[in-house]
Amino acid sequence: MKNRIPVCLSLLCLTLTASAASIDALEAGFLKPPDSAKPQTWWHWMNGNITKEGITADLEAMKQIGLGGATVVNVDCGIPAGPVKFMSSEWREDFKFAVQEANRLGLDLTVENCAGWSSSGGPWNTPEFAMQHIVTSEVLVTGPTKFSAVLPQPSITLDFYRDIAVLAFPAPEGGGQKIQDLEAKDGSYAKKRKQQAKHVKSAPATTRSSSDAVIRRDTMVDLTSRLKPGGRLDWEAPTGRWLILRFGYTPTGRNNHPAPVEGTGLECDKFSKEALDLHWAGFMQKVLDDIGPLAGKALTTSLIDSYEVGGQNWTKNFREEFQKRRGYDLLAFLPAFTGRVVDNTAASDRFLWDVRRTIADLFAENYYGHFAEICRQHGLLNAVEPYTGPFEALQCGAPADVVMGEFWSGSSGHSSVKLASSIAHIYGKTIVGAESFTASPKVAGRWQEDPYSLKTLGDLVFCQGLNRYIFHRYAMQPWLNRWPGMTMGQWGFHFERTE
Repeated sequence: MKNRIPVCLSLLCLTLTASAASIDALEAGFLKPPDSAKPQTWWHWMNGNITKEGITADLEAMKQIGLGGATVVNVDCGIPAGPVKFMSSEWREDFKFAVQEANRLGLDLTVENCAGWSSSGGPWNTPEFAMQHIVTSEVLVTGPTKFSAVLPQPSITLDFYRDIAVLAFPAPEGGGQKIQDLEAKDGSYAKKRKQQAKHVKSAPATTRSSSDAVIRRDTMVDLTSRLKPGGRLDWEAPTGRWLILRFGYTPTGRNNHPAPVEGTGLECDKFSKEALDLHWAGFMQKVLDDIGPLAGKALTTSLIDSYEVGGQNWTKNFREEFQKRRGYDLLAFLPAFTGRVVDNTAASDRFLWDVRRTIADLFAENYYGHFAEICRQHGLLNAVEPYTGPFEALQCGAPADVVMGEFWSGSSGHSSVKLASSIAHIYGKTIVGAESFTASPKVAGRWQEDPYSLKTLGDLVFCQGLNRYIFHRYAMQPWLNRWPGMTMGQWGFHFERTE
C-alpha cells in the first residue's frame, strides 16, 4: 500500500502536467491561429477587369487583415468587359503573377475548375463530350406490310446525334398508360429539386391497370440491327398496329455560367472520365503548366462550385454501365423514357429508380470521384459543393478534401452547411468550408452589413459544423484610386480593400 501512494501521486502529476500543456497549446492556437485555421475569401475576377497592381494590392490587403487565402472565380455578372480576355496570354500571365504573389505572401490560392461558378464547362468542350440526354421519335405502322422508310429524326442539339436503338411493339390501347411526373423520374431533372423529391417518393407510375394499355416486353421486336445509315428502316411488319420508336441521344446544350464570353462553353459529360479529362486539359492543365513548381504550393486547390446545370440521363456507354451496376439489360425498358408503362407499373417505376441510381453512381465515380483523382495526381487538394444536383450528396462529397456548403446573410443558415459537416464527420474530413455571408440586394446587400449584424448568423453556422469561413465576396479591385470600386454586380456582401 505504501508503495502505491508515490506511484499514484506521480501519475497524477503527469496527468496534470499533460493537461496543462494541452490547455496551453489550445490557448496558444486561439491567440495565434495557424494559417490552416484562418478564414479565406472568394476572389472574383470580374470579366477581364484585371491589373497586376490590383492583384498585389488585393493580396497584400488580404494578408494584412489575417486571411489565409482566396479562391479565384472568373465571372461576368453583367460587369462591362475589361481588357484582359479570359485565357488570353495576358490573362494567363496575370494568373501566374497572382500565384507568385500569393506565394510571396504565404497565402493559399484555390481556383474554380472553369470560369463561372457552375459547374465544369468551357469552349474547349465539344458536343461529343458534353452532357447528353435521350431523345425519341415514333411512327405508327399497320401490318401486314413491308415498311421501308426513313424514321423520323429525333431532335438534335449542336449537330450531334447518335442512335441507341429501334424498338417495335403492338400499339397500346388508347395510346398506352402514362407514367406520372416522368421528368422527376427519368434523370432529365427538368423540374425543381423540391418537386422532384416529392414526386419520386410518392407518385405511382399510373393508377390504370388495363393489360391492353401497357407495353409487354414479350411482344417487343428489336429492330436496331435493321437501321441503316441515314435512319432508313426496312421491316416486314406483322398483322396489327405497330408502334416503332427510335431512340438516340444528343447534348443537353447546358453551358457553364456566369462566365465571361471567352470562357463560356458546354458543360462536360458528368458520366465520362474521358470528358472530364478533356475539360481539365482545356483549363486546369494549362494554368498548372504556367505556374510550374508553385502547383500544390501556392495554388493548393481546385474547386467544383455549386451544381446548377440540370440533369443528363445518357452517355455513350450508359447501357453497359447500367448492365454492370444493376444486373440486367435496359433495352426493353427504353419505352419508359417516353412515359409509357412497360409490363406493369411496379416494373416501370423500379426501372426508373434503377436509372436514377445508376446516374447517382456515375456522378459520384466519374465526375466528383475522378475530379479528386486528377487533383491528387497534380498535387492539389479538391474542394466541392456536392448538393442541389441529380445525385447523392453524401456519395459525391466523400472523395473531397474540402467539403463545402453556403449560407446567406439575412437567413437562418443553410442546410448545405449541416450537410457538409455531416459528410466530413462520416468520412473523416477535417475541413468544412462554406461560401459565407453572401447576400442579394433585397436582403442585406447594398453596403448595409457590418460585423455586428453578421455575428449571430456566424455563430449559428459554427454550431452546425463550419470551421472555415470563405467570405462571399471580394471583387478584384483593378484600380488603386477608386472607391468603393469594382463590385460583383448585385451579389454578395462587400468585403474588399476599398471598404
